[in-house]
Amino acid sequence: MYTALSYLAATTLICWIAIGLELVLGNRKIGLLKDIPPSRPSPPPKVSIIIPARNEERNLREALQSVLKQDYPDLEFIIVNDRSTDNTGAILAQMEKEHPHLQVHTILELPPGWLGKNYALQYGAERATGEILLFMDADVVMQPDTVSRAVSYLYDNKIDHLCIMPNIRISSRLMGIFIMTFAIFFWLYAMPWRAAKPDSTKHIGIGGFNMIRATVYRAIGMHQPIALRPDDDMKLGKLVKKNGYRQRLLHGQSHLSVEWYSSMRGLIDGLMKNAFAGVDYSVIAIVLFTLLQMTFSIWPFIALFVTGGWILIINIAIMLIMLALCVEIVRGQSLSPWYSLGFPLGILMFIYILWRAMILNIKNDGITWRGTHYSLAELKANKI
Repeated sequence: MYTALSYLAATTLICWIAIGLELVLGNRKIGLLKDIPPSRPSPPPKVSIIIPARNEERNLREALQSVLKQDYPDLEFIIVNDRSTDNTGAILAQMEKEHPHLQVHTILELPPGWLGKNYALQYGAERATGEILLFMDADVVMQPDTVSRAVSYLYDNKIDHLCIMPNIRISSRLMGIFIMTFAIFFWLYAMPWRAAKPDSTKHIGIGGFNMIRATVYRAIGMHQPIALRPDDDMKLGKLVKKNGYRQRLLHGQSHLSVEWYSSMRGLIDGLMKNAFAGVDYSVIAIVLFTLLQMTFSIWPFIALFVTGGWILIINIAIMLIMLALCVEIVRGQSLSPWYSLGFPLGILMFIYILWRAMILNIKNDGITWRGTHYSLAELKANKI
């Protein structure tokens, strides 16, 4: 037993050292939007900002006002009201009167074979006239020079698809712990610093800020190939990468912010639609992920109380590495480094959400999103 625990501790330490090096070195390769000068190409290309909105009354006005205050000289604003049942329509109608250049389109019926958000994004893009398309969520708040800096970076670096990671506003410590944990797993899964390499299969997409050249968007088939993907932002990035185009990610915490969910209940319910999709609806992937996390992430914390000698020392080192990585990941976010102490709890919450999403997807034969049910069979069939 002692020998087995020794081997486990040593193996876990090696794994976390390797993970740590990858995460820290990779994360430091990602640039900061605030470091990009807000210069513009001459003449500046027209940018069409496309925002789908469904039941967004909570944050919609603040977000749109920040979008409308952009200092970029040639902007087109397209808002698509996707069958909202709250005051979203009334807010948009009022803002359209206040800002005549704001184009508001309303979808009353969803065509078959589409998720609502994906259809709304393509619907808006089909009506856009800009050389650059910017897909955004309806609750993202931006600084006035955000678009100028992003366009400058896109052109100066000759890339086709630019994603910007916003600062995530939180409503509780528990949510902060979960978001920190989610960020670590997302970083390990996506490895966005590798997305910039043409020979890497890694790709990236951020729903809050996906900027893409219009010619590239049309060349990859728009949103049609991912019409039934709940993880549409990442899959749009995959389409870009598979077709040989260039993409990058920037940290934009100083310039963009979003309230991901207003409560833990809302967060858990919201992730039910795409957590299972994130592993391509693989039960085996969730089982393996759970076993690996319980062995290599949860056990070292338990071992602090039930082991001694060199095994204890190694597990202390493992714990310190994990906590240091948590601090690294929240760098630049409005999250306290003290949230790192809740990392084991964050892992357990993450596992719970994955299992709950999987069970509900199977039990309910799919997901119900934005008032429409989609069977598991049709969701699984949409592969890229």
